[in-house]
Amino acid sequence: MMRTSALEQTLRYDRLIVAIGIATVVAFSWSYLLAGAGIDMSMADMPMDPEPWSLAQAWLMFAMWWVMMVAMMVPSAAPMVLLFAAIKRKQATADSPVIASWLFLAGYLVIWAGFSLIAVSLQWGLDQAGLLSGMMASTSSVLAGIILLAAGLYQLTPIKRACLRYCQSPLLFLSSYWQRGAMGALRMGFRHGAYCVGCCWFLMALLFVSGVMNLAWVAAVAIYVAFERLLPRSEWLSRAAGVGLIVAGGVVLARAFGATAFASL
Repeated sequence: MMRTSALEQTLRYDRLIVAIGIATVVAFSWSYLLAGAGIDMSMADMPMDPEPWSLAQAWLMFAMWWVMMVAMMVPSAAPMVLLFAAIKRKQATADSPVIASWLFLAGYLVIWAGFSLIAVSLQWGLDQAGLLSGMMASTSSVLAGIILLAAGLYQLTPIKRACLRYCQSPLLFLSSYWQRGAMGALRMGFRHGAYCVGCCWFLMALLFVSGVMNLAWVAAVAIYVAFERLLPRSEWLSRAAGVGLIVAGGVVLARAFGATAFASL
């Protein structure tokens, strides 16, 4: 009985360390974004011609995207990481639950770093084409409408549902893909990150509609992602969001083409 009580106390202690670490990472990430992510926001509303990016600017944009993904995605991934830590402790192996949990989270964040690299490449292309404002929002109503429409359609696809299924159920994911050892924890983090990217990547593309540095929109998307992943039986939420995005995209495109047709008269 005393051994069981000691085990439970140690378990709570390990999970507390991991939880505090996750909260610290998220807090620093949001602080970095609120501070402007190293970007001079006073220049954001000024019209500027597209200019080639320097290596330092490209790195700054990548860091902004990656930190933003940490701030948005880690809170909703926390239940998965904490359950992983609990299972590692109950196995009573030589592996430290805390270290294994951080390796799991590291693998998860590496996948989002890869997504951030793709997002920066897309941002660079749009910027060089003159399709982004200083706030990194689309200056083209047609482009904004297409993004909204495509994001809505993706919400209704089997790929979205399959990825969301594993993101919603930590127990299902861990029971399906459990691997032993430190490298196993890292590989599990990679796999979980891949499912999360598959689930949410088009939602992140919505940032190009209202502005990548529009933190109110960033927070709104992060809250939606948390609801979609943490609420029980949230498939209806994904479908409702998909229909809403499709309607919004259709309205934006209709207005854009209507304005073009009116201007040509």
